[in-house]
Amino acid sequence: MGKWSIEESTVFPGFKNDKGLAVKSPAAHHAISAILPEPLDNKGKTLVVQYEVKFQKVHECGGAYIKLLSDSDELRFEEFSNETPYQVMFGPDKCGSTNKIHFIIRRKNPITGDYEEKHLNNPPPALLNRLTNLYTLVIKENQDFEIRVNGQIIRAGNLLDDNVMAPSINPPREIDDENDTKPSDWVDNVSIPDPSQSTKPEDWDEDEPAQIPDPEAIKPEDWKEDVDEYIPDPEAEVPEDWNTEEDGEFVPPEIPNPECEFHGCGPWTAPLIRNSKYKGKWAQPMIENPDYKGPWAPRKIPNPNYYEDATPSDLEPIGAIGIEIWTIQNDIIFDNFYLGHSIQEAEEIGNATFIPKNVIEKRQEDEELELMEKKRHRNYDTWIDHFTDDPVDFIFEFSRFFIVNFKSNPFEFILNQPLVFLAVVAVLTVVSTVLLGFIGILYVLVNPSSDKPVEKVKKESVSTEQEKTSGKSSATKKNATTSKRTRATN
Repeated sequence: MGKWSIEESTVFPGFKNDKGLAVKSPAAHHAISAILPEPLDNKGKTLVVQYEVKFQKVHECGGAYIKLLSDSDELRFEEFSNETPYQVMFGPDKCGSTNKIHFIIRRKNPITGDYEEKHLNNPPPALLNRLTNLYTLVIKENQDFEIRVNGQIIRAGNLLDDNVMAPSINPPREIDDENDTKPSDWVDNVSIPDPSQSTKPEDWDEDEPAQIPDPEAIKPEDWKEDVDEYIPDPEAEVPEDWNTEEDGEFVPPEIPNPECEFHGCGPWTAPLIRNSKYKGKWAQPMIENPDYKGPWAPRKIPNPNYYEDATPSDLEPIGAIGIEIWTIQNDIIFDNFYLGHSIQEAEEIGNATFIPKNVIEKRQEDEELELMEKKRHRNYDTWIDHFTDDPVDFIFEFSRFFIVNFKSNPFEFILNQPLVFLAVVAVLTVVSTVLLGFIGILYVLVNPSSDKPVEKVKKESVSTEQEKTSGKSSATKKNATTSKRTRATN
């Protein structure tokens, strides 16, 4: 459902008239692909795929990866979807806490005939800035691979190494025997209670506390035990709404006794120290188990589903390159795709296109940051100067200034800033008036009937009733009217 467009970047545009393939629909599924002039065969060769991605908006959720589609007679441009078979999926993907650069290879199981997706373990994070970033994947004929971002290798390894891909390229040679069970006499407890110390020693006192008063502590000479540490607040007043019958006798809150500010007051107790006799609850000590055999594991047997894929770099023929993503943010731009067998060619393209573009974009980003910093620290002589230079920033700062100061101390703020307070009141009055007028207009539009038409209808009804009662014909009324006009003329 997502729409695509060929257009220039509007955020840090870099080169003039430099257009890319742009994702235009927010919160939509996008798919687009291009059939290669001829299928790409990578057997015995190095595969290099490279392209540029630019998130012009703060990227919160969505992919920006590409797929190398499997060549087949059924491959058609109009039929490209998430069900279309592919050989390699590569590129950034971010949603919520997930942020990674996908690297997936689809390999066929020669035993079952099913295809499996082999995902890179521990994929590197994607760059989520608003600059153009260059993503490069290299799969060498010796099964080494590299993931590069902006020309720098950020992840490398060998496809055949254990724990590099999940599941691994090749299944394990041996697997656990499902029919094997742990023997009943297998001992896997590392430690056992010491049989020689099965009872608590007689001198073990579990009641001894962990801390005791310091027997050597002495009460300070200026300590006053007859003086309370806290006293009722002498300035406390009975609340106006206090009802003695319902609330009881008013008791003022207590405050620290000023007399105790420089010496101790109240009952003196010695400070606590560690009790040397404390042992806590007794538990039978543990010793190494002499019968311990180690952790049990089932025996290994040959894997009946084992196969060896010695050259996963020998991909099946690639017939097309496509982008098939779902994304919340739009205006993602793709540009400068390379698909081939030469690392040197990919580097030359990056040096000629990405590097000079990146220099321009970084300069534009620095200029924007510098301008924002200047605005943040800019001082204005008057409010009018601030409003004239940046009305949006003025409204924001004025609102923040009013809310913070009025909330902290409203009375003091009104006394010190009467003009500001009056201006806010005036603005709120105008806004309220406008809103009430708008609501009134909406009410009239929704309820078009009014009192006057009703009165008119009533009068007409009365007139009609009078006509019926008098029994006069329309001709008689007409003659009467003519007579009145004649008398008026005379």
